[in-house]
Amino acid sequence: MELYEDILETLGNTPLVKLARFSPVGATLAAKVESFNPGASVKDRIGIAMIEAAEREGLLEPGATIVEPTSGNTGVGLALAATLKGYKLICTAADKIPPEKVSLLEAYGAEVIVCPTNVAADDPRSYYKVAEKIRDERGAFLPYQYYNQANPQAHYRSTGPEIWRQTDGRVTHWIAGMGTGGTISGVGRYLKEQNPEIRVIGIDPIGSVYKHLKETGEMPPPDKIHQYLIDGIGEDLLPESIWLDVVDEVISIDDKTAYRAVFELASTEAIFVGSSAAAAAVGARQVARELPEEALAVTLFPDSGERYLSKLNKEWLKKHDLL
Repeated sequence: MELYEDILETLGNTPLVKLARFSPVGATLAAKVESFNPGASVKDRIGIAMIEAAEREGLLEPGATIVEPTSGNTGVGLALAATLKGYKLICTAADKIPPEKVSLLEAYGAEVIVCPTNVAADDPRSYYKVAEKIRDERGAFLPYQYYNQANPQAHYRSTGPEIWRQTDGRVTHWIAGMGTGGTISGVGRYLKEQNPEIRVIGIDPIGSVYKHLKETGEMPPPDKIHQYLIDGIGEDLLPESIWLDVVDEVISIDDKTAYRAVFELASTEAIFVGSSAAAAAVGARQVARELPEEALAVTLFPDSGERYLSKLNKEWLKKHDLL
């Protein structure tokens, strides 16, 4: 009888889909579609991983409170595990988070505290610092995906081996968006251990720090760090959850290019994704076009565009000059 004990047992083994219509020239381009996970995003993988790591280390007691700064998807991943394990969850989120993500987190029983986006990471109003304050004042456990090694390790143990198996070891390029860095790092390290010739390429929004960091070893000047409209990737700090030595190259993608690619993917491949997945897709296509046909480039779609419908409509796009 095929009967799962709980919804988390359906995690992983998401499909790898060829993008021949979106990227018809050069190498084969394929995307791992993570919306097939139980919480509909790649962050389900790290939600349960961080909680189970904390349990092994004795950091979580029955009925404890968990607090996490999140753009939404990690919160959902944590909410799945917290619900099944009996923990309370508080999520702090930047105010650019789509309202549907707030509603989704609340539907899972999480408390959501919305914080301003356009402040420095060390500002007490930032969603990082508000989470730390809750940890200190309420004794909550803070998994902190930005520093937690269970984040990249989850992808080293699951996503990386899945891609290697699904491609029969033929993958030559791994291209992914860079947020906390866990996905690109864990997958990249695993793949490079199987074949050191595999290239790992990060996708970074303009206004984020990663491209400058990779190329110079230093943080960019303050005037180069600014707000962007792509959701879920890019940073204004260097998380400990990214293994930057694994990354060979970083490509910058602007807002307009990413948002236009959302609708190109939907109209060519019938895959509806958010702006971070679209940024990864268009960056991966740039790479694939320059490669021979026998190469195989793999990217990852973190979630579905359904989580961003308040932005992926003509009114919002026109307001932000993205049409």
